[in-house]
Parts: sequence; structure tokens; C-alpha cells
Amino acid sequence: MLQSQRSSPVPDMPVPVTEVPVTEDAGLANTASFAIGLVRRQYLIIVLATLVAASIGATYLWATPATYAAKAQIIIDRGKSAFLQQQAFFSDTPMDAAQIESQIQILASERIAVLAVKSLHLTEDLEFVGTGGGLVHSIKQRIGQSLSSLRLDVFKPQPARTDSDLVSQVAAGLLSNLQVSRLGMSFIIEVNYRSHSPERAAQIANAIAEAYIVDQMNAKYEMQRRSSDWLKNRVNELRQQATASEDAVNAYKTENNIVAAGGTLIKEQEVAELNRQLVIAREKTSESLARLNRIEAALARADPGAYVDGGRSDPSVDGTVSDVFNNPIVTKLRQQYLELVNREAELSARYGKDHAAVVNLRNQIRDIKNSILNELKRLAESFKSDYLISKQRQDAVEKDLARSVIQSQETSKAQAALRELQSGAQTTRSLYELFLQRYMESLQQQTYVTSETRVVTPATAPAQKSSPKAAVVLALSLLGGRGSGVALGFLRDTMERVFRTAEQTEAVLGVPCVALVPLVKKAPKSSQPPATRTAVVNGPRTICRDASIFWTVADSPLSSFAEAIRSVKLTADLQGANGSSTVIGLTSSVPSEGKSTIAASLALLIGQVGCRVIIVDCDLRNPTLTRALTPGVTAGLVEVLFGDKSVEEVSWRCPLTNMTFLPATDKSRLLHTSEILGSPAMKKLFEQLRLRYDYIVVDLPPLAPVIDVRAAGHLVDLYFLVVEWGRTKIDVVQHALTRTRLVHENLAGAILNKTNMDQIGRYDMHRREYYDNKHYARYGYTT
Repeated sequence: MLQSQRSSPVPDMPVPVTEVPVTEDAGLANTASFAIGLVRRQYLIIVLATLVAASIGATYLWATPATYAAKAQIIIDRGKSAFLQQQAFFSDTPMDAAQIESQIQILASERIAVLAVKSLHLTEDLEFVGTGGGLVHSIKQRIGQSLSSLRLDVFKPQPARTDSDLVSQVAAGLLSNLQVSRLGMSFIIEVNYRSHSPERAAQIANAIAEAYIVDQMNAKYEMQRRSSDWLKNRVNELRQQATASEDAVNAYKTENNIVAAGGTLIKEQEVAELNRQLVIAREKTSESLARLNRIEAALARADPGAYVDGGRSDPSVDGTVSDVFNNPIVTKLRQQYLELVNREAELSARYGKDHAAVVNLRNQIRDIKNSILNELKRLAESFKSDYLISKQRQDAVEKDLARSVIQSQETSKAQAALRELQSGAQTTRSLYELFLQRYMESLQQQTYVTSETRVVTPATAPAQKSSPKAAVVLALSLLGGRGSGVALGFLRDTMERVFRTAEQTEAVLGVPCVALVPLVKKAPKSSQPPATRTAVVNGPRTICRDASIFWTVADSPLSSFAEAIRSVKLTADLQGANGSSTVIGLTSSVPSEGKSTIAASLALLIGQVGCRVIIVDCDLRNPTLTRALTPGVTAGLVEVLFGDKSVEEVSWRCPLTNMTFLPATDKSRLLHTSEILGSPAMKKLFEQLRLRYDYIVVDLPPLAPVIDVRAAGHLVDLYFLVVEWGRTKIDVVQHALTRTRLVHENLAGAILNKTNMDQIGRYDMHRREYYDNKHYARYGYTT
């Protein structure tokens, strides 16, 4: 056996990654790979759904009787002779899509169906007065025929029905098999009827077309008759109303002496002119008031005595007056004022503010400012005078307008009433003449009624059935079943939420996936002699060998299982402490993920290469590893911590791999295991173990059920999280790591355990060849 010290860890070096641009071809390739992988993963569901859909299609073909479709074509022709166009009471509007659709709905209405039922005496046809039609009836009929030989009364007869109910039922059955549609953008409407008899299908299609034509003629005649009766009554009413209206107009003119000149009253023209003058006066008053308010505000801000040493004056005078009122005198004075201020500032800086020239300039500045204010006061008086004049003009116009409006209203009342009477009389007279003309035309139209619809192509008995089409039904069944299977498979694949690939594990957890440990269903047979596989009865404490999976690393060192454990050791070496022993903790999110098996396999592998290694079972509440390696042990880790035993007295050793095991007794249930793992005695024990061993492998409890892993955080250098392939939920692992921040921060990597190497290629299509055993067989590896 190789005896060598653990190699010094290699620091992590950044690996340059060349970003490959994602092209359209790459996107198509990824989509194709995902689709192929989905089919490979969910092929059972897809096949099952396809078979179910095919069975449904076959059942439909077996239960559905053959039907035949007959077609009749009718055309709506609005072309009329010149005589009919002149005599038409209601003018025909051009046909549009909405009108054609309305005619289609009439053709498929119950009224037309009832006419066809009565004309063909369909109430005596067994196809319509039986128990019904359709798929359900066909299935009942087929089953009834099958059971007729046994003379079983499967279906009870229906109770007797009235004639109207029977006609309505037959019409409803007829409409269920009727289809009316428009041919393209033409005025031709196609009547399609399906029946189990080809002759009956043709008869019903022709009967529907004829019933529609007769109904259109009857409806037109009835409409013309009702129109004539209504017009007659309306003409009499309008004659009386026209006479009464004209008499009322003449009487009102005589009573009020109304004479119109040019159609417009003089007072109305006067009111319009005064209203225009009032608008102009108000605008001028508002403008004068705005100017007055602005200059008064400027005078209120100005202070002729406000002069500060240093050449500064009241800022309200400097930039407000000349820019707003655009007065040439103020503008000129302000320019002189600014020049003197600049000179005063310059001379003050040069000779001092008490110099005679500076004092002289100040006096000039004060005089100019007083001149500006005087000019502003003069402007204010001028603006005030303008405002008063405009206000007086506005008041005068308003008084004249109010007086004219009152006079105009009194004068116009009589004329307004007269116009209303004249308009009513003229309207009534026009209506009377129009309705009298229409009434005479309507009387002429009643003597000649025609239909705009005629049959273009009558229906004939079809030679071939129209449905069901076996090829179409089976094809749709297979396609629908396959689509449903793919949808169900995709839904199942999406809702699975478990770990399947290393790339997925790294993306979800944010740590590298250091190993894919394959699923080993049965431990291989040992190559060692049987004598070395039994415990020594009277000798040192030797670990009992059994058929546990973790012995695979010793019995099959060239297996993919052993190679995965080597990957875990290499990661621990690269991230371990430099120059001292490494404490490696293995945990999982939930129980039964295989953390104890990985811990024992890792310790056995380390012992094989000649390093000093001890594995400590810290799962005090459920010491699974102790039960597997040392069943029935009576002393262990707890006794060492309490001082009852020493490590040498309770530890066990594997002679083949140079591995030492510190068990945990299972003779009593411990309640405060977190306090034990976080105790100073535990810390002292691990300090002693670091001096004696190169590696310390710790089998920790799972994260979710207990808090022991957090209590043992001060003992472990780095952690490995064991995740069971295809079983552990992603949300459970994320929640467990969130609650245990110390483990997450010191997590060296995740181990995807119990990986089904035969199925993982279905989930990782890009690397499916990576899992092919032929690549490993060239180096002597076994499955």
C-alpha cells in the first residue's frame, strides 16, 4: 500500500473562460436537445397518451355510423326590371357581408326547419323521432344491438309527446345536422345537410331551400300589406294636421301684426353690434388696468433713498422698468445709471470710497434714480387716466347692451312663435304629400310579389359518405395523443423540482458539483480472502466487513463509484488547510440521501493511499454509520467526551485501509446533542485528533430535521453537501442552506449521490456522451 503524506493543497486559480456568442443555430440546437431529452425522459407518458388517444379514435369510428352530405345552392339576386324598380315602396340597399350573414341565420332558423319538417312529413321518419342521434345514441344503439340476443330491455321507451313538441324536436334534430355557409365573396349560399341516408339528405337540403324562398315571399307580401294599412291611416292623420297648422299660422299673424323685413329684426342687428363693442371695451380696460398695476408695483418697490456704499442701489429700479414698459426716457436714464454705477465701482476700487470723484458719482447716481422715479410717476398718472376712460366706455356699452337685449327679447317672442308655427305647418304639408304618394305606390306593389332568391343547383344524393373519415380520425387521434403526452411530460418535467445534473446543481446552489456518485444497487464481491473480512474475536477492535455499498472503494477501486469519491478527496485537498490536518464534514438536507455512505467511502479511500484518517460519527441521534460498521458497540464518542473512556479504548480500525472509526453509541436516546457537539470537550477532542491524523472525516446529521450541524460549525474546516439524485427537492435544499449560513459559507461543493448513470444522459443532452462507459473502459474502469 502506498504510504505518502497528503499533498499540499493547490490554491484555486482563475480559469480563463472564452465567451462563445450565442447564435441562432446554437439556440435551435439547444431547443432540439431539450426536446429530444424531454421525449427520452417522458417517453412512457407520451406512448401511453398516444395509445389512449388511438383507442378513443378507434372507439369513435366503431360507434359512429356513416353519414352522407348533400348540398343545394341558392343565390340572392337583387336585379329587378325597370317597372319593379319604379314601383318599389322600400328601396333595396346594396347587399353587404352583414346582410348575407343575416340571410344565412334565417336559413338556419327554427322557422325554416319547421316548414321543411311539415313539407317532408319528417315526424314519421324514425331517424328523427327515435331516441336521438350523435355519438352517444350510436354507442347505445351498438350496445343495444349486441345485447338484443339476450333480450335485455336496456333503454326504456319515451313517454308520448304532443304534435307541437314532436315538430319542435324533429326541427331541432334537423338543425343539428344542417350547415349553411357563403361561397367566397359571392351572393351564393350553400345549404349542406348530413344524414344517414343519401336520398334523405338530398330531399332535406332541397326542402330547406324551397322553404326559405316561400318564407321570403310570404314575409314580403305581409310587409307590403301592413305598410299599406299603416300608410292609409297616416295619410288621413297628416291631412288633418296640415289643415290645422296652416289655420293657426294665419290666426297668429293677424293677432300680433307681425311683418318681417328681410327676414331679420333690426333689434337683433343692434344687439350683435353692441356685443362686439363690449368685447373690445373689456379688452381695452383689462389692458389699461394691467399696465397701471405693473407700474404701481414698480413704484412701490423703488426707494430713492436706498443707496449703499460701494455703488449698489435698489435692484427694483435696475432691471424692471425699462424692460417692461419700454419707455425711451426711462431706458436712456437707466443706461446712464448703469454706466455711473460701473464707474463708481471702478473708482472706489482704485481710489477708495471716500474719494471726491467717487462721492460726486454717487450724487449723480442718486439724481438719475430720482429722475427715473419721477418719470415712472408720470407714466402711472397717464396709465390711470387711460384706465378710467376705458372703464367709463365699458360701463356705457354694457348699459346700452342690456337695454337693447330687453327690447329685442320682447320683440322676438312673437316672431319666434310665428316661425315655429310656420315650420310645423310646412313640415306637416310635406309629409302629407310624401305619404300620399307612397300609399298609392304601395297599392300597386301588392298586386305583384316576387322573390329575390332562387335555387342555382339543387341537391342530389351523394355517392360517398362524408364522415367519419377513418384516416383523418386516426391521424388526429395519434397527433392529439402525442401532443397531449408531450404536454403532460413537459408539465411533469417542469414540476419535478429535483436535482438531475451537475450544471443544474451548481446553478441552484452556487457551489461546484464535485462528484456524480453513481447508484450502486449491490456491493461487489470482495477480492480479499474471507479470513480478512471477519472481525477478530479476542484481538483488537476490528471493523466488521459486510455487504455495505461504501466497501466498493476498497473492493472495486477501478469503478466509477470509486472515481467519484476520488474527486471528492481531490476537492478537499485543494481547499484544505495548508500544513495541518483537514476536518471534512459531510451532511445532507434530509435523511436517507447517502451522506454516511459517502463519508465512509471517503475515509476508506483516504486510508488506502496511506494517509492517517479517522471517521467520527457525529450523528448522535441516529448513528447510522455506527450500526453499519460496528453493530452492537457499547462505548463511543459520548463516553470519550464524558471522560469515561479514551479514544484508543473506543475506536475501531480497518486493517486493510488503515482507517480508524470513532463510533457513537445507540444505547440510549440523547436529547441535547447540539450542546454536546458545541461543548469545549468536543473542541478539545478534535484538537487532539488533528495532531494524530491527517484527515478527520465527520459524519454529520442532516440540516433540516436538527440543528446539530450549526452547533458543530467550530469543528469543521470544510463541508460537502450530499444531494440525492432525482429525489431531493430543490426548495428543501435551498431552505436548509439558508438556515445554516456557516455551512453555506464553508461549503466546498455538492455531491450528487445515487445518480442513475443510465438516465442522466436524458437530462443532460449536451454531455450525454460524457457518461458513456466506453470512455472509462479504455482506462480499466468498470461500471
